[in-house]
Formats: sequence, C-alpha cells, structure tokens
Amino acid sequence: MAQERGRFGRFTDAVLGGARAARDKARELRDEFRTSDEPERALVAPLLPGQELRYVGLGPVRAPETHKAGQQLADVMANEFVDSLDPKVLFGLLNIVNPVVWVDAVLTPVRLAAGVLLLPGKAAAVAVGLPAAAEPEADLPHQRVQREPIPLTEEQEAFRALFRLSLYRPLADQLAEIAYKRRFVFSGDLATLAGSLLLFLERYTGTPLAVTDTHLHLLRMGPRPDADRPDRRQPRVLWSVERGRVARIDSEGGVAGLMRFPSTIFFDDGSWIRIVNPATRDDQSRFLTAIRELPGNRPAP
Repeated sequence: MAQERGRFGRFTDAVLGGARAARDKARELRDEFRTSDEPERALVAPLLPGQELRYVGLGPVRAPETHKAGQQLADVMANEFVDSLDPKVLFGLLNIVNPVVWVDAVLTPVRLAAGVLLLPGKAAAVAVGLPAAAEPEADLPHQRVQREPIPLTEEQEAFRALFRLSLYRPLADQLAEIAYKRRFVFSGDLATLAGSLLLFLERYTGTPLAVTDTHLHLLRMGPRPDADRPDRRQPRVLWSVERGRVARIDSEGGVAGLMRFPSTIFFDDGSWIRIVNPATRDDQSRFLTAIRELPGNRPAP
C-alpha cells in the first residue's frame, strides 16, 4: 500500500511540476509579447506640437490586396480582362471620362494631406528624402529607343517624385493602374481622403498610424532596433487628417486569434479604406483605447 501511495505521489508531483512549468512558460511568453509605445511616443511627440499623442503603432500598416467580396469580383473581371491592361479600359472600369481632370482631382486631397506638394518639384523631392532627380528607367538590352520624359508642371513633378512614378508614362495611366489594383480595399476613388491615404501606403513601407486628440497621422518610421543597439530612427509625418473627418472605424479581432487586426476607416467624404495592422494584442488594445470616442464596431474582449 505504501508503495502504491509512493507511486501516486510521484505521479502527482510530476503532473503538478508539468503544470507549473507550463504556467511559467505562458507567463514568460506573455511578458515577451507585452509591449509599450513609450520609445516611439518620445520620438514622434516633437513632430506634433500642441497635440496629445495617444497612440503610436509598433507595426506597419498594410492594405490587403483583396477581401472576400472583392476577390469574387476580381475573379470575374480577371476572366473578362485578363489580356487588357490598356489604360483606356482601366479608365472605363473606373468611370473616368476625362483623365486630365481626374489627375488634377487626385492631386487635390494629397495636396491637402501633404504640404510638401506645395513646394517646387525638386524641393519637394528633397524634403521627402528622395533623390533630387529620379533615375531614368533602365532599358532592356534589346531596347535601344531613347524615350523622352513627359513634361510636367512643378506640382505634378512633386507629386510624381513623392510617389516615385515613372517619368515616361502619363500620370493618369499609372494612377489608374494603382486604383484598379487596390480598388477592392478602398472606396475606389483616389481623389478622396481614403484614396490619398492609399497612395502613401502604396508608396512607403514601415508606415504605422499615430492617434492624437485631434488627428490621425501616418508616419514614416522604421522598426524598433534591438535593445543593444542605439535608436537612430527619425520619424516623419507623411499624411494627416483631422479626427472630425473620420466618420467611424470598424475594427476586427483578427482571424483565429492571429496577430493581424483589420480595421476599416470611413471618412466624411464617403470614402473608406480597409487596413490590416500586424501587431500584438497590447498594441491593438492601445489603438482601440485611443479611438474610443469615434463610433464604430469593436472586437469583443
């Protein structure tokens, strides 16, 4: 009987020991994924004087290429237009009657969102950290035809340099292709707040959101360096919108608990954009707290 109890005791000790080890490992992982945005706030706060900085994202914001409804439509359209990348067809799909007027309309919200576009083209390119003159596109070995750059106004050149569009193709054609490719994750019109935000997401990588008491900002800022390395990041504000122009933000809790948190931002001009933030749950919780005054659906806790 004593031997039986001894075996049972050892078995109980083994089970309890395993449970303790699992608990300790869970705590270790939880602590590892517990994050703080204090270092980022210290870097970004001087860029936003007079604003209460409530949140700085730790992960880059991404716009997914398709969602469920868009994927179905994309499949249908791909079957019909698989061989058609003619800009005229793209304009027809996007209901663009006058491409020249449309390009000017696209410039308008970006001009409002980025004051750098009011500068001359060369100064604007330098201000956003681009080369003063874009490098000509490399010709393939079998192509010997010398192409001439398309003449642009100073503002159009600033716009082209900011988004690194080609010198040798009409801006309208390139913008139509961007809108066609991404139209399933935004309202489809680049000449809107959602469209201007999409252009910056299309152009830049490493773009977290920042939330203040008065604005939403899109930042250019690299990832946080390792603990043993100095932090030399120099964040820049790429795009801003007043919170009053954000009609609502619908957020989801992620698929199967994965660390990808989709949100759809609706603006007062009727445009919307769906973004996905690959982040930790702590980071997502801080974001939801920062936008708590804005209407919208929130994931269940």
